[in-house]
Amino acid sequence: MKFYSWNVNGIRAAIKKGFWDWFHGLDADLVCLQEVRALPEQVEIDLPGWEVHWNPAEKKGYSGTAIFSRVPLRDVTRGLGVKKYDTEGRVLTAELDDYFVVNVYTPNAQRDLARLDFRTRLWDAAFRRYLKRLEERKPVVFCGDLNVAHEEIDLARPKPNRGNAGFTDEERTAFGKLLGAGFVDTFRHLCKEEGHYTWWSNFGGARARNVGWRIDYFGISEALLPRLRDARIHPDVLGSDHCPVSLTLS
Repeated sequence: MKFYSWNVNGIRAAIKKGFWDWFHGLDADLVCLQEVRALPEQVEIDLPGWEVHWNPAEKKGYSGTAIFSRVPLRDVTRGLGVKKYDTEGRVLTAELDDYFVVNVYTPNAQRDLARLDFRTRLWDAAFRRYLKRLEERKPVVFCGDLNVAHEEIDLARPKPNRGNAGFTDEERTAFGKLLGAGFVDTFRHLCKEEGHYTWWSNFGGARARNVGWRIDYFGISEALLPRLRDARIHPDVLGSDHCPVSLTLS
């Protein structure tokens, strides 16, 4: 089974930049998208043999997630099941025979950290509880834009960014708690090297100079670790300020 995840930073914009060429060139079984920023009726999709599921935000042109699957899904669930967290279309869960796949677009703490308390004290805790509830039934794969660089190795310039959104102690601690609850950061499990990032600022030629952050992940329940075959980052894929990440399970 091969999975891809990508924050497309607006699917309509990504389509104009070659999204469908990328998609049709994949050997994927399931593709998770974040920040689609569109309603299903605003995007023309012709994918015979694929299931397409959306969880748009109530606010038009904002946030939202989608899953494209050519594997039959047993069920699809939108949100965390908590109304105050579910208006922004940030979680979309697909149930497969052997495990759940949870597509998430984690709220940004914002540049002035105005949303840091909501993000770490409320959202991160609720998301962790949600994954553990699912795990009582079967193992979990989660993926998406988690909006946090966990360790210093996960961004090019850790010292000047310490305390900034995405690299606060609170966000890093919350992500550590998620891993500590029995989940594995698949890319870092397989690759200990620095210099691998998934998001770059649009300013200062950051992408060309590879001054980036690794904030997009595939995580798995520890029970799935024997089935882990590959986890990659695809920085050569353009069309968004993020690049896709992938996971292969046997």
